[in-house]
Amino acid sequence: MNPSPRDLPQCWPALPLSSWRDTCATLHMWTQMVGKVRLALTPLVNHWWNVPLYVSSRGLTTSQMPYRDRALELRFDFIDHQLVLQSSDGLHKALPLAPRSVADFYQQFMAMLRSAGFDIKIWKMPVEIPDPIPFDQDRVHKSYDPQSAQKFWRILLTVEQVLNEFRSRFIGKSSPVHFFWGSFDLAVTRFSGRPTPDRPGADTITREAYSHEVSSVGFWPGSGKITDPAFYSYAAPPPPGFANARALPGAARYDADLSEFILMYDDVRKAPSPSAALLDFCQSSYEAAANLAAWDRKSFER
Repeated sequence: MNPSPRDLPQCWPALPLSSWRDTCATLHMWTQMVGKVRLALTPLVNHWWNVPLYVSSRGLTTSQMPYRDRALELRFDFIDHQLVLQSSDGLHKALPLAPRSVADFYQQFMAMLRSAGFDIKIWKMPVEIPDPIPFDQDRVHKSYDPQSAQKFWRILLTVEQVLNEFRSRFIGKSSPVHFFWGSFDLAVTRFSGRPTPDRPGADTITREAYSHEVSSVGFWPGSGKITDPAFYSYAAPPPPGFANARALPGAARYDADLSEFILMYDDVRKAPSPSAALLDFCQSSYEAAANLAAWDRKSFER
């Protein structure tokens, strides 16, 4: 039996975090700059769905964004290694992706926007990371390894396809498969339709993101105690018994500190069918959340 094209080794390259940690941290800051332009130009959509980036056939894109009587798109191209600006009046500019400090990249990025006639202000402080340094002052993060960046995009491309297949099984409210530049992860979220009680002490961002009951699954390159790339799945709020539920495949485990199921990327990559292993993780962890929280699955599922 021939393997699925989606299971070929080139679709699931090895990418231990230790092999590109510095590039990952730098690229994270660059995507935050671009994402903050999207935040500045687009109207608020429920759960901040106007904010993320999207996986494209060459990298990550903002999709088109309105600006006065024009529109622009910003696109990370991890094949030619450029940040590309294109506008609705035919303008095309590019900023090379190469080793340089976040501070230098910020100055060059903002200059590119201004030279194209886009006067956009963004908040210069990074979010969702420890010890943030304002973009225009950050000379700590300055690495860019093109092979690692391209591998990361190749993983996102494959995972996005699998998550979209998982998403297609659900006819209730579901997010797009999108890339959150704050947390640097690719995710898809299903909703039960039930509002959730306010979280004590929650900030505006969290209240908007978790205004309704969800089951979410995603991928990120690793951070904190998860020291390599991994998939995660969580329920918010977690129903009673969720921590004791079982998720597939066998390598999946519940992390009590994160309140999430975790499946390491290497366990998926090395499976006989990586795409089937990931789908099993998505489906089994969702079923645990939906069954324990008594979702109306007959109405929501194909």
